[in-house]
Amino acid sequence: MTEQPNNEPNSNNQSAPQIEKLLIDAPSSFQFHAAYLVYSDTFDLANEDAKKELNQNLEDLKENKIDAQTFYVNISRFRKLDQPMGRPGKFTVATQRKKDWRMKTQRSERIKRHKK
Repeated sequence: MTEQPNNEPNSNNQSAPQIEKLLIDAPSSFQFHAAYLVYSDTFDLANEDAKKELNQNLEDLKENKIDAQTFYVNISRFRKLDQPMGRPGKFTVATQRKKDWRMKTQRSERIKRHKK
């Protein structure tokens, strides 16, 4: 007897179904629309496990199971924000003395005035 080829798909060759991005944006609600934009940007860069969690968080926000603050806390670990290394949530501001600012301004005005 000849062996018939097995037409059943092998479980190793099957890939998990792709997780789709939810399209439940509500532009009339500013707060939800802003959350959806953050979700959309984060979803594009996330892996499969993160996409499941992002979808669940957005559905919970839409159904008012969680508030916006909880939504942002839940997805914050998936977001890639431009934060300098060091203490997160802190930033530095470069300052200048008033006297130095005046001298710099007067000098630039003098240069402009004489270039005409």
